[in-house]
Amino acid sequence: MIHRFALPLTLCALLLGTAAPAGAEEPLTIPLSIKNHRFNPDRVEVPAGKPFVLIVKNEDATPEEFESKMLHREKVIQGGKEAKIKFDALKPGEYPFVGEFHEDQTKGVIVAK
Repeated sequence: MIHRFALPLTLCALLLGTAAPAGAEEPLTIPLSIKNHRFNPDRVEVPAGKPFVLIVKNEDATPEEFESKMLHREKVIQGGKEAKIKFDALKPGEYPFVGEFHEDQTKGVIVAK
């Protein structure tokens, strides 16, 4: 008798496991580059209350470290490589970030509106 319920239970499990949660959406992805030890753009606007991902491409030959002390993020990006940096939803405000290896010239800000 158990086998009579096996197929329907398996189908239910498959359907529940592959269904996307209602209202789920992919986080916003934002490109950011580093060239000549400068961020481009150096001002990144994001919607407040929504998670997002920065795709940081280091176009310089030397490594750089993306760092935001306010947002508790650090990521070394080798020369010629890129990295994804995920952020949770932010409250409205401005959140500075730097390239730690050239902090005097590699600066930017994330603005959540």
